[in-house]
Amino acid sequence: MRRFFRAVFFLAVIGAALGWWLTAPNPIAASALAAHDPDIENGELVFWAAGCASCHADPDAEGEERLVLSGGRAFPSDFGTFYAPNISADPDHGIGGWSEADFVSAVMRGVSPEGQHYYPAFPYGTYGRAGMGDIRDLWAFMQTLPADATPSRDHDVGFPFSIRRALGGWKMLFASSDWVMAGEALSPELMRGRYLVESLGHCGECHTPRNALGGLQLDAWLTGAPTPSGQGRIPNITPAELTWSASDIANYLRDGFTPEFDSAGGEMAEVIQNMAHLPDADRAAIAAYLRALPGG
Repeated sequence: MRRFFRAVFFLAVIGAALGWWLTAPNPIAASALAAHDPDIENGELVFWAAGCASCHADPDAEGEERLVLSGGRAFPSDFGTFYAPNISADPDHGIGGWSEADFVSAVMRGVSPEGQHYYPAFPYGTYGRAGMGDIRDLWAFMQTLPADATPSRDHDVGFPFSIRRALGGWKMLFASSDWVMAGEALSPELMRGRYLVESLGHCGECHTPRNALGGLQLDAWLTGAPTPSGQGRIPNITPAELTWSASDIANYLRDGFTPEFDSAGGEMAEVIQNMAHLPDADRAAIAAYLRALPGG
């Protein structure tokens, strides 16, 4: 019996060590970043496509105030309430003290400069599909934005979800760089639409249902999901329910008006503000992608 318990203890130690190793954060080292001539104009387009202001600016901000990324917005979930951090250029309360590698690791790998996993309320699982050049251009653009000294608010997350190391296991299960719309023979417009929808625009984060662990149910991609508050439902935007033409979708993403002359409200109104900064070709590419999806 003593041998049995020793064996169990030994296996438990080995299992714990293996789990600790497998769930370790995997940041991008500065040495892995090749020489890059930043394109700040492209970085601004990435900023709007990625919806940075929608989460990190004050909800009531308008115009230039949407570029003040002081954080604080609450995101309720089944796992607790998450608060968007200050990502302004402030060196003490924002990301002004970060390196470029810190930023790229945060956005594409979900790893903090301190070497901790970020919670997936920050959609790094989706941003991980982005081109590193785009994220580096975004970093260059972010350096031009105003600093704000508002302290970030701690997340309200209880045990066991407060164990950040466990997020390494979540990443192994659900953070994938594979495209949902598979195939390399897509038209250039569809490939651009896929990139904007599945990566920068992170549309699936809201419009796709989640499983019990908070992972996206990719077999129900963009078919709608309950709202985090539990009141109402985020709509299905596959052709099964969204029957608008491609031009209707593109126009909606530009001005927020539906074909029935209704207007976007709630969080979608902020998405429209972001999409309005993109060129017409990008909104047309998003529309082409949505119309090319299966019927749901």
